[in-house]
Formats: sequence, structure tokens, C-alpha cells
Amino acid sequence: MILEQLIFAVLSFGLFVYIFFKMIKRNDTSYIIILILQAIGILLNFIAVLGKIQLASSVIIIKYIFGIIIPILVIIMEKKGISLIQVLNVSKAIIYLKFGNNKKAKEQLINLVTKYPENYIGHKMLAEIYELEGGMRKAIDEYVQAIDINKKDYDSYYKVAELLNNLNKSDESAEMLFNLLNKKPDYYKATVLLGDILINKEMYKEAANIYQEALKYNPLSFDINYNLGIVYTMLNDFQNAKIFYERAAEINSLIYNSKYSLAEIALIYRELEEAERYFMEAVEDEELAADSYYELAKISMIKGDKEKAIQFANIAIDIDAPKVVPKIKKDPIFIPIFARISIPFNIENIEIKESKLSKKERKAKKHLENMFEITRNLSYDDIKLLKKEGSGKKKKIIEQNEIENQKEIE
Repeated sequence: MILEQLIFAVLSFGLFVYIFFKMIKRNDTSYIIILILQAIGILLNFIAVLGKIQLASSVIIIKYIFGIIIPILVIIMEKKGISLIQVLNVSKAIIYLKFGNNKKAKEQLINLVTKYPENYIGHKMLAEIYELEGGMRKAIDEYVQAIDINKKDYDSYYKVAELLNNLNKSDESAEMLFNLLNKKPDYYKATVLLGDILINKEMYKEAANIYQEALKYNPLSFDINYNLGIVYTMLNDFQNAKIFYERAAEINSLIYNSKYSLAEIALIYRELEEAERYFMEAVEDEELAADSYYELAKISMIKGDKEKAIQFANIAIDIDAPKVVPKIKKDPIFIPIFARISIPFNIENIEIKESKLSKKERKAKKHLENMFEITRNLSYDDIKLLKKEGSGKKKKIIEQNEIENQKEIE
């Protein structure tokens, strides 16, 4: 026991002197906290020696932590280039953040990065605080500083791209995301955001390439498969669109947008039974129910089943009259049954429901619906060509039919 106390006294006092002279040399008062803790450890040992008492186990542990372990940890950190003031400032900032005092936390971190510009944690934490407060430009500056210090900080790469996109700087954001995916091609969130940017810019082929590359790392991702369905839809490549909508529907059968798109593609290809089956599934979705029943009414008219068409049309109107009624009035297919469809008298007073679909989903949905209208007068031979021929031939057939439709209108 006496030997242990003696060894502790020599070692702890030596560490105390070392830390004391380091404080004098650097003129850094942050070491005072460490010296106070060391002094407490030394004092506990001194009391045990003078009073010839056996300290409790918990007190002995505190003695060693304060007198030896903490100063040794400080020395090890400084050998690795991490100064005590950096640790203390970061620790204080974390405590302030826990108590919701962002202002004090920022003060600690700004002092830290001012004195130590290469402190990665300080810049990263400052960026996160600025982002939380809505200071996106300041956040970008700090994230960039963090990236300069740590080139493998892919999360900060993504954050910069995300914030640039939020500032409507989509070109700069896309450039950051391309660079990020070159460094880390399996970064899922970067793929999703870059794909959305390319879709918004109507760069569908580029978006398809990005998603196809991402499939190597995330083959069972609903979003990637579904988004591939969307981009191939916008490219009028309905065969590939169908493949990816089917995969998306298999991955998540409770998201009905894929099934609605599959129904529209089947309708374009005159596969009425398949279209009917998918629309019947899509009616489970509140957002898609009115449109699905409307399309089912249209299929019933094509099949010559007027009673069923009336039933489906009235259900669609009950669900969302402002959306469905204008389409029924516009489509000549409903002329034979129009008198038996229940059109509300006060339709202008009915509240229009806000769509929950994203912009790209609404655009793809509208495109498929329009494509059926464009191709509905095609012969079955032309429909077969749509399935078999390449995208160039498809485009030619579609454009030719659009011209013919326009002539009929005129």
C-alpha cells in the first residue's frame, strides 16, 4: 500500500510539473483545469498517507483518473496534434448545444477555428449549426473548409451539394454530386439528388445513366427502380419503363404509383386486361383513386360495357369531381353515356384537392395519360411497332400521329 502511494506521488507530481511548465511555455490558461484535477488527485493521496487511512475503491479510482490518467491522455492527444484548448472548446460547444444555446456554442467554435484553422471538427460543427439556423451560405463555407481538411468527408460533399440546390444553384450542385459519385459511386443520397436535378432539367438520358450505375450498388432500391421507370417514361421507352415500374412494384407493393404507371403503359399497348388489373389495384391509393376509376370507365367503354363505364365514372366523380368532370366532358368516348353520368351542379364550389405526388411523378403521370390520347387511334400494327422498334422509330410514329390528331382538331 505504501509503495503504491509512493509511486503514485512521484508519477502524479512529475506529470503536474510537466503540465505546469507547458502552461507557462504556451501561456495557455486552459491547462489550469487539468492542474486543478491533478491537484485533487495528489491531495487525496496525501491525505491517505498522512492519515494512514485506506481510501474507498471509488476514491482511489478518482485519484488515479485525476492525478495520472487525464494528464497522460492530454499528453497523448498533443503528441497527435490535438491541443487541449481544441478539446475543451469542442466539449463546451457540445454542452451548450445540448442546452439549446447555439450562440454560446458558435462563440466557442469560432474561437477554436480562428486559433486553429485546420480543426476539422470545429468547422464541421459550425457548418451544422449554421445549417440548422438557416444560414446556408455560411454553412457551405464551413463545410468546404471541413472538406479541405478531410478529403474523405463525403457527407460534407453531399451537404454542400444539397445546400447549393436549395439555393437554386442546381448546376453547381450537380457538379459537386458528379465529383462525389466519382469518388464514392455507392453514395446513395447523392445518386437520388443528382437524378432529381437531372430530371428537373429534362436531362433524362443522363439521369438514366446515373440510376443505372447506382443499381450496381442498390439493386433493391425502390426509389432508383421507380425513378428509372420515370426517366424511361419521359424518353418514350415504355418497354424499359415497364421493366423498372414492375421491379419497383415488387419491392414495395404498397406504393401504388408504379402500378398506375404500369396500367397506363398497358393501356397504350392495348393490353386492356392488364391495364384493368393494375388500375383496380391503384384505386387503393387515395391520391390515384379518382384517376384510376376514370381510366377504368374508359376501358369499359372501349370494351363496350356501358353500364360498368357509368358506374366507374360516377365513382370517380364522387371522389374528385373537379378533376374528373372536365376530362369526361372533353373525351368523346363518353358521349353515348354522358346523360347518365351524375355531374354535380355546384362543381365550382367543390374544393380542389392538392396533389401529394412530386413534380416528377405528376409530370410522368401526365405524360403517360397524354401518350394514350396520342396513340389511341393507332392501328394494332403501329402498336406492335411501338413495342418492337427502337426509340427513334417510336418517336417518328408518335410524332406522325400527333400531326394527324392536330389536323382532325383543325
